[in-house]
Amino acid sequence: MHKLIEFALRQRVLVILLLGTVLAGGFVAFQNLNIEAYPDPVPPMVDIVTQSDGMSAEEVERYITIPIETQVSGLPNSRVMRTISLYGLSDVKVQFTFDYSYEQAQQQILNRLSQLPNLPNGAQPTISPVSPIGEIYRYKLTGPPGYSVLDLKTLQDWVLQRRFRAIPGVIDVTGWGGKTKTYEVQIKFDKLVAYGLTLPQVIQAINNANINVGGNTVDIGSQSAVIRGVGSIRTVDDVRNTMLTQTGGSAVLVKDIADVIISNQPRLGIAGKDDDNDIVQGIVLMRRGEKSMPTILNVHAAVEQINTSGVLPPGVKIERIYDRKELIDLTTHTVLHNMIVGILLVFLIQWLFLGDLRSAIIVATTIPFSLCIAIGIMVMRGESANLLSVGAIDFGLIVDATVIMVENIFRHLAHRSAPGSVDPAGPFGRNGKLNIIYGSAVSMSRAILFSGAIIIAAFLPLFTLSGVEAHIFGPMAKTYAYALAGGLFGTFLISPALSALLLPERVRETETWLVRTLDRIYRPLLRNALDNPRRTAATAVVLFGCALAAGRGLGLEFLPKLEEGNLWIRATMPATISLTEGNGYVNQIRAVIEAVPEVQSVVSQHGRPDDGTDATGFFNAEFFAPLVPAGSWRPGMDKDKLTAEILERLQGRFPGIEFNFSQYLQDNVAEAVSGVKGENSIKLFGNDLAVLTDTANKIKAVLATVPGIKDLSVFTSLGQPTIQIDVDRERASRYGLAPGDINTAIHAAIGGQSAGDLYENGSDRHFPIIVRLAPEFRQSAEAIRNLTIGVQGANGSISQIPLSDVATVQLVTGASYIYREQQERYLPIKFSVRDRDLGGAIEEAQRRIAEEVKLPPGMRLEWVGEFSNLKDAIARLQVVVPLTLLLIALLLYLNFSSLIDTFLAMSVIPMALVGGVVTLFLTGTAFSVSAAMGFIALFGISVMEGVILLTTFNALIDEGVERAEAIYEAATIRMRPVMMTCVAACVGLFPAAISTGIGSQVQKPLALVVVGGILLAPILILIYLPLLIGFCSRRKPVTHEADAASLSQAQPGHM
Repeated sequence: MHKLIEFALRQRVLVILLLGTVLAGGFVAFQNLNIEAYPDPVPPMVDIVTQSDGMSAEEVERYITIPIETQVSGLPNSRVMRTISLYGLSDVKVQFTFDYSYEQAQQQILNRLSQLPNLPNGAQPTISPVSPIGEIYRYKLTGPPGYSVLDLKTLQDWVLQRRFRAIPGVIDVTGWGGKTKTYEVQIKFDKLVAYGLTLPQVIQAINNANINVGGNTVDIGSQSAVIRGVGSIRTVDDVRNTMLTQTGGSAVLVKDIADVIISNQPRLGIAGKDDDNDIVQGIVLMRRGEKSMPTILNVHAAVEQINTSGVLPPGVKIERIYDRKELIDLTTHTVLHNMIVGILLVFLIQWLFLGDLRSAIIVATTIPFSLCIAIGIMVMRGESANLLSVGAIDFGLIVDATVIMVENIFRHLAHRSAPGSVDPAGPFGRNGKLNIIYGSAVSMSRAILFSGAIIIAAFLPLFTLSGVEAHIFGPMAKTYAYALAGGLFGTFLISPALSALLLPERVRETETWLVRTLDRIYRPLLRNALDNPRRTAATAVVLFGCALAAGRGLGLEFLPKLEEGNLWIRATMPATISLTEGNGYVNQIRAVIEAVPEVQSVVSQHGRPDDGTDATGFFNAEFFAPLVPAGSWRPGMDKDKLTAEILERLQGRFPGIEFNFSQYLQDNVAEAVSGVKGENSIKLFGNDLAVLTDTANKIKAVLATVPGIKDLSVFTSLGQPTIQIDVDRERASRYGLAPGDINTAIHAAIGGQSAGDLYENGSDRHFPIIVRLAPEFRQSAEAIRNLTIGVQGANGSISQIPLSDVATVQLVTGASYIYREQQERYLPIKFSVRDRDLGGAIEEAQRRIAEEVKLPPGMRLEWVGEFSNLKDAIARLQVVVPLTLLLIALLLYLNFSSLIDTFLAMSVIPMALVGGVVTLFLTGTAFSVSAAMGFIALFGISVMEGVILLTTFNALIDEGVERAEAIYEAATIRMRPVMMTCVAACVGLFPAAISTGIGSQVQKPLALVVVGGILLAPILILIYLPLLIGFCSRRKPVTHEADAASLSQAQPGHM
């Protein structure tokens, strides 16, 4: 470091140019820095979606889900496998450890799926493009009067989806709502029988009439012509005029036995917005691992082009519903505001304590320099910034080394002729000022590096986190490391050069009014504490006892919720409800939510999208409600009160429907982490669905009596009305029918079967031709009993056998939803926690359930969600934090070479923790992983304050000062630097501690702990540490005359 300091002083102009270049480069890097509102905390997870129309949940589980589970089980680094089976859909999620990237995990799954045997009905597994934070843009497609949702959905599927998929960073677009176009041949059953036809014959005839063929080529003169036989169906009339058979020399056409209409596939979901009950919605999905801001800006450009360039028909346009950029802009504004105010406060504190504007400017310059270094490194490494990684940086801590350096330079310039000042002789010849600056900086180099090592050691736990918390706080750890490195570099390079340019030959050290006031208060308190050690020790015991009591009263939560400025409300209706019936309730619920003044608009999603990427049924409805800015809310209204008011309105209007409140991103992340639609849930494992349901309802009844448990719901698995057709094999065999023949006929008659596609003229759009019975022949169990099965006689004639002659048709109940994890069935009970801390509510719930619910043999409980993540994080911290303290102790021992001094320096850690605990208690803030990070930050700060005081005491003892006087003098001399560095570290995060803007919630517990701990720490350190030194230190005054410069050389630095 000596050479670097000397270079800085010799090449001062060059260093200043370097400073300007770094600041300019940092500004440019910031323009290119990708900023995320929230990091993706979910480990790599591959979602396998398989749709098979018409299959019940139990058939889907047996014939699709379990074979896929078996095929993909046992993959390297796979952590957990969760599956959902419901009507027509299998959803298999395989979560991997962070040892794999998403691309590696996906390739492993694809390799296994390529070896999967054929599934029933030609079902084909696909990989879902959805990721927890991938939904970056939502829009509504609107059209002029006369445009139906079928027309708009066609544009969504054939125009917009292709356009958005071509955008860099976008993987897919999920269409919600609307009707998917088909051409339907609705067979009139009586006419089918009258002409002696069967459904398979009709399907085969239409297929044969919908074929194009090639006949190679033929030479025409000197040219080669391609032979093409065109027989494809291109219009509805082509379908109507397709010949089926001949009777008495006359052709029987499709139009003779059926109506051919433009129809739609059976709807799986309906979307609505405000007063519009049926809309076409698109959700733009970002590719996992891509950067949000560039992708969103690309989407904006594409939307603008689509709306203005004639891509869509006249009057059709895209209207924005949700834009992730708004949340990013709000959180960025919150962070930048807090950061700028923090920097200004740090600068003001330096000025108030030093009484010298130039010195304060030199110290403050390190902040933007270190920040620009950090941003530049992040951009070069392709890393993204987020709310925590930048917003939680304490700039008071970053400039700690610079404070040490500048204060020492300032003090030696002020006392350049005083005893103990730096020898002006040095590498700069007769230039006494540069020699003094050089000597002052070199004398502090060891202390500064030691200071940096202590702080880095304190942040070691951040680098050892794993799982969800690692991906949330990992970027923060890296950003802190970059900023600390930038701060140290600036200390050794920028600070000496600026000192040489800005500070005069001689400076006058003045005691500011703030320091005089603090000194006037502190000296009597210290003298009283030293004169009455027992009373002082008793007050310490009381204080620590109060802190311990406050700590026991703290709540627990995994992470404070990032305020997104919206509500995500889930309504769970009876499991057997139909889409049509349920949508009536959904429209009413949306109107109730929209009537609340704080709600800007409401978008509803009922059921699931056509691509199956949201595995749910008609009983599930979700409502996205963006909120107006908080400044325009009713007086006294906050988010909790608003949630309670909306819940009260909904429960009063819709008894029997269960509601759950969350936020947009928060809901997606929670579902991805736990596999259940809800913030927290209990998984009840067992095989018998009936016993599972009964036990789950008992657990729900107990949970309902626990204070703070809200939004309770058991995911109903049984009760799905099912028209079950049991084939009588003996009776069927009399007619020469196999069960497969009967089931094929049932599938075609009721569910419908494709007879090829109709390609529209002049475009590449094509839609399936579905053949099925007309609605009146398949709408009830009685109508199904009366269906007939065509049987070919010995002479080739077709006879019709009633279905009731070969099968039993009855209405029964079956499974509607089957959850599995690690190839074992389970039933989830979901809930939220409000008006109480998470840990306290769940601990009471666990105790009550253990006492009041006896689980049947073979069943077990598993608690998942936020509380599970919190337990995992605390378990890791319980190992890492003691190791960190041990490392700090080792560094202190290397510095002091004394176990007693090491103990004394470490004793300040609990003193700092007291303030953090008390602050959390007084503000009603629960202990969370974010708060734990704040306590970890206190380790390094508080230890350095203890080192300042202890090193000064040791230096005075070495000079021969008596013990009592040395303790008093060390404390009074070091009062200013201790207060100065503590207050600087405090005010750096003070804006974040009091911020209430969107995006401030996640960093707020961390900031509160640091601010509260550092505010109280200097008082405790300056009062109780001198007392401990008197009790424990065994150092005695030396008898020889101390070296005049020993004090200045031994001090680690803060003044």
